[in-house]
Amino acid sequence: MTSFIRSILYILVLFCCTTVIADGGGGGSESEYSHLPSDFDKAVKAIENEDFSMAVTELESLQNNRVDDADVLNLLGYAHRKLKHFTLAEDYYMRALSIEPEHKGANEYLGELYLETGRLAEAEERLMVLKKASFFPNKQYRELKKAIKAYKED
Repeated sequence: MTSFIRSILYILVLFCCTTVIADGGGGGSESEYSHLPSDFDKAVKAIENEDFSMAVTELESLQNNRVDDADVLNLLGYAHRKLKHFTLAEDYYMRALSIEPEHKGANEYLGELYLETGRLAEAEERLMVLKKASFFPNKQYRELKKAIKAYKED
């Protein structure tokens, strides 16, 4: 193998490794939400504590005080989905995706909502969006793929 080809392969491997590390796994690291006000942390803590009603209250307050934000809308969808408010949850996910079509969290959670409401084909569409959104499969892709597999086995 020539040194030129070896150098290109080295660069590709280095790029791929940094992409995997940068993807991290998603799901709400502090740096991911650093553009949001500190009040957002209260909503995240409420979700972590499975107090979805409190999370909705905190997130709606944030939403009322700022322009639409895909992360806030995504978590509003998530909290409403956990409360079984499927129509509201879907609306919030769709609003998040209208702002950021490749939002990993919104695509994963919308796919999960589709499974919860018996819409397998639509969940698989979300899986394809997630697959195309990253060079390597990301955490959200893996989670939705696992949920689809479980859904098919039931």
